Amino acid sequence: MSGIKTSRRDVLKGGAIAAVTAGTAGPALARQEAASAAPASAPAVTTEALHCAESLFDVSYSDAEREMVVAEIDGWIDRMTRQRAHAKPNTLSPATVFDPRLRSRSYRDQGNALVPSGVDAGPLPSDPAQIAFAPVWKLGQWLRRGAITSRRLTDIYLQRIEAYGATLECFVTVTPEIARAQADAADRELAAGQDRGPLHGIPYGMKDIVDVADVRATWGATPYQDRIAEIDATATVKLREAGAVLLGKTTNGAIAYGDRWFGGITRNPWNTEEGSSGSSAGSASATAAGLVAFGIGTETLGSIVSPSNRCGTTGLRPSFGRVSRHGAMALCWSLDKIGPICRSVEDTGSVLAALNGYDAADAGSLALGLEIDAGRSVAGMRVGYNQAWFDSGTDADRAALQAARDAGVELVEIELPALPYDGLFAVVEAESAAAFEHLTLSGEDDSLVWQDPAAWPNTWRRARFISAVDLINVDRFRREVMEMMDGVMEGLDALIGPNFANALLVITNYTGHPQLAFKSGYNQVPTRSIFGDPAGERATPHRVPQTTSLWAPLFEEGNLVALGRELERRLAVADDHPPAFL
Repeated sequence: MSGIKTSRRDVLKGGAIAAVTAGTAGPALARQEAASAAPASAPAVTTEALHCAESLFDVSYSDAEREMVVAEIDGWIDRMTRQRAHAKPNTLSPATVFDPRLRSRSYRDQGNALVPSGVDAGPLPSDPAQIAFAPVWKLGQWLRRGAITSRRLTDIYLQRIEAYGATLECFVTVTPEIARAQADAADRELAAGQDRGPLHGIPYGMKDIVDVADVRATWGATPYQDRIAEIDATATVKLREAGAVLLGKTTNGAIAYGDRWFGGITRNPWNTEEGSSGSSAGSASATAAGLVAFGIGTETLGSIVSPSNRCGTTGLRPSFGRVSRHGAMALCWSLDKIGPICRSVEDTGSVLAALNGYDAADAGSLALGLEIDAGRSVAGMRVGYNQAWFDSGTDADRAALQAARDAGVELVEIELPALPYDGLFAVVEAESAAAFEHLTLSGEDDSLVWQDPAAWPNTWRRARFISAVDLINVDRFRREVMEMMDGVMEGLDALIGPNFANALLVITNYTGHPQLAFKSGYNQVPTRSIFGDPAGERATPHRVPQTTSLWAPLFEEGNLVALGRELERRLAVADDHPPAFL
């Protein structure tokens, strides 16, 4: 991950996490349950053992206090041991559900409206590579004019996956039969005058933690590499209903962390010696390389934004609760989000419109309308920023800020209070440890390909020692941060800044605010290290893209699409693609 550091190993080392609800607990849980059912033989806790444990929790008790604790603690341990033995599949969400809305705040009612920019796509190129790299909004116009069929477009992408997929290691499973059948159906419907919307006939890649019935959904991890999904995720259903064409399942780091999965390391198309970051690694890599028209990503704490920054794609992380996570792997129930990864800002609005909607099957789902007018004027928008963010940013970040000035927005200087934001990481560490407790207790976490101190296995072992009292107080602090961000956003249409400025990526993931990462320019940088690779950076510089980010008030993704599209137009770098894949 490039940009300003925000702790927790640089936001779990560069877009570690992403994710979202379904699946099976696997055979490891059955083995663990059987072991837990055996009679307990552990010795009783002594005052000496308790004394030694106090330093783990930064507390200190007297001898008399330890005696009283020990008198009761065996019963507490027995209750928790029996609780562990009770099966809890990944689909089971906690009773306490996160809601980003503050009771003191009212939110604007929105209908469902998607207004395109109205820009003409021009003639269909003769070069298949130019067709493959075209944004969704252009592809849609060509399909409706009859200049190309969905079947031909699908075959172009399937040929490119065959030619480049192994180099990039960006697909777990390719589904040519499904793709061609869906493309043929899309062509028949368009010929009959049935138009399902801007994604009709458009081929895409689905992140491998989101289920497609009867197709492998491996979660990127060795224990699940043969897992076959039993149901369609809600996102899968919505995209099918929108007429989109599934090309296959794109890679993600094991259990939605990083770019290293059980079968390899997903690569950055701009420099295939480095990883694509994660965890929506395959969707970003395939989109940037023109192997799909768009990809579906997920984000818990950087997994849309970070690979978009690395690969130069445009990623939109929606407000928490806007997109159903039903049928996708749960990593952290109070943070997981699903969103689009595209090659243009306008495309992210079209994909989000297809995904939006309430779903009773997801406990965190909210009934929200979505109004997007991609071509509306942004002059007069009030946009918050902090000059210090850009002083320590890159030339591309500063160019994005200047583009905002030139677009006629009103820039409003803001400050974020210095608070212990890194304490919030306890939430994702504890929730993910609970979601995958069976891997820790069975020892099957040893089969995960990444085994460094910052990797999931060690994180989950350490999470066993998070105090429940501390975790509740972190949750109380989270509400303080939500109220703080509500005050910062008061009277503003958006914020602009480097992706990781002032812990904003961390803050807004925990508050539920939406973030758009759009391509803003290029840097000459050495090859960056791969997750779990001790070799570190290599000296030879490469020209690689980067993104800058916009944030909006809760549920106001329309502001992000309108403003982001105008900045994208002024910066004029979105149509530049990786030379090796042209």
